[in-house]
Amino acid sequence: MDKARSGNFFEDFRLGQRLEHPVPRTATAGDAALHLALTGSRFPVPCADTAARALGLKAAPLDDWLAFHLVFGRTVADISLNALANLGYAEGRFGEPVYPGDTLRAVSEVIGLREASNRQAGVVYVRTTGTNQAGAVVLEYVRWVLVNKRDHAAPAPEAVVPKLAPAVAPADLIVPEGMTGRGYDTGLTGSPALWDDYRAGERIDHVDGATVEEAEHQMATRLYQNPAKVHFDRHRQAQSKLGRRLIYGGHVISIARALSFNGLANAVRVAAINGGRHVAPCTAGDTLYAWSEVLEKAPLAGRDDLGALRLRTVAAKDHPCSDFPLRDAEGKDHPAVLLDLDTWVLMPRRA
Repeated sequence: MDKARSGNFFEDFRLGQRLEHPVPRTATAGDAALHLALTGSRFPVPCADTAARALGLKAAPLDDWLAFHLVFGRTVADISLNALANLGYAEGRFGEPVYPGDTLRAVSEVIGLREASNRQAGVVYVRTTGTNQAGAVVLEYVRWVLVNKRDHAAPAPEAVVPKLAPAVAPADLIVPEGMTGRGYDTGLTGSPALWDDYRAGERIDHVDGATVEEAEHQMATRLYQNPAKVHFDRHRQAQSKLGRRLIYGGHVISIARALSFNGLANAVRVAAINGGRHVAPCTAGDTLYAWSEVLEKAPLAGRDDLGALRLRTVAAKDHPCSDFPLRDAEGKDHPAVLLDLDTWVLMPRRA
């Protein structure tokens, strides 16, 4: 009986397999403070009880992406400990807000498998659900990850690639119970721009840059309890093609969200993940910039106080985004692009 776990390889996964992930995590105010220190996010709802209560919430919840990382971190030891890369996301919805004191657990189902063309790895598709101590869903999403094979000669299962929705429908977005945009005070953020002031097709340069330091990304990934070897094992990574440890792609998402405050300050909640790709690896010393494009505006049924914006957020390294193209003239991603993320956010409307 092996006492130490080496993680699952591609050939260990089976279609329909259910993975109940170990090590529940009770979220604390300390987690929220450390995430704030590591990202510099200035969105007021997860920062101040007064701002959260003004929106009808009982207290300041955890940052939406911190809640995502804590759920994601439960899954890594079973799904992506032996991963080469986390490839993408779809059909993600944020449910019940996570508050300090809530205990999170996660379960995943394998919904697709496809061996890579080189037969040395394969893509695993999973649907993950995160719940709190009451069993309420706080998050659900699909992700797919490229996982090494233990034995390159091992036969592969028949390829099954799930058909995923191109976006979460606005009608399926979850507004937390009691949340209201009525009487919202833009003085909380210093930005007067509300849902009514944005238009589809508008592009917003978030202007500021943030350099990710070695110690910061290591601490952040430990905060999320993501044990993937590519983030921590410098000795092993020195022998890899890149030659360095990789920054957890989710931390890049958090930095991009923090940067987006400058231009989207009143986006009070991340409601859904329509899709997303980690286009290229990020390493310590890279300076991140971001811009967002408003893909769509959607009113919420029966609500005149809150609306939804569908955003495409691109993060780039060492390349300011004032004139940044999403792709070059040949339709390929610009070499500086790290992240291409499609989300819905909720924002108060004008009375």
